[in-house]
Amino acid sequence: MLIPSIDLQGGAVVQLIQGEHLAIRDEDVFAWVHRFEAFPAVQVIDLDAATGMGDNLPLIRRITPALRCRVGGGIRTIDRAHEMLSAGAQRIIVGSALFKDGRCDLEFAAALCDAIGRERVIGAVDGREGRVVIHGWKTKLPITPVEAVRALEPYCAEFLYTHVDAEGLMRGTNLDAIRAIAAATSCRLTAAGGITTQAEIDDLDALGIDAVVGMAIYTRTLPLSAPSKRA
Repeated sequence: MLIPSIDLQGGAVVQLIQGEHLAIRDEDVFAWVHRFEAFPAVQVIDLDAATGMGDNLPLIRRITPALRCRVGGGIRTIDRAHEMLSAGAQRIIVGSALFKDGRCDLEFAAALCDAIGRERVIGAVDGREGRVVIHGWKTKLPITPVEAVRALEPYCAEFLYTHVDAEGLMRGTNLDAIRAIAAATSCRLTAAGGITTQAEIDDLDALGIDAVVGMAIYTRTLPLSAPSKRA
């Protein structure tokens, strides 16, 4: 299943290369919301909240009634998770907060799971050069993405794996790395990072893995087809 991504920064939809360099900025957010209305799931990421440089919560509250959203970016506390769910998110995506002192923070993961329900938690495990990266992909940890998903599996209903090495480059993703994550967990998996072609999406779908796509959609490299009905 294809999951379009809406990345928000300063009240606009943006696409960044490697999480740093602005490639696309479109202030007509709701043109994209309308375009994605038929999709079973849409990923919404508050980049300002993720970097501690602001908050797009009022905008997210306007987006969620129109879309089935999974929302992430800056969710570091249980209170913030509740706030996102109250804003209309169906599930929340948590990344950096799941790690502490170079390893998985199982105490926080368990508390979050107990507070909002495991079925609402998507654990974001981002990998660069074979290691987990957090804090906007700037801090590299000594653990691998495979080790992370194995440790966090009891507390997450799903994982979002981003292959950061390929993010925003429009050169394709790393299917071998994604397969390794899928083999390490029984949880549902969504993959992101460089996914550019329908063939890649089809290959992932054949493995039961969903695909988050941003840059290829916004550059119109990947034409949007009728969405799958699979939940």
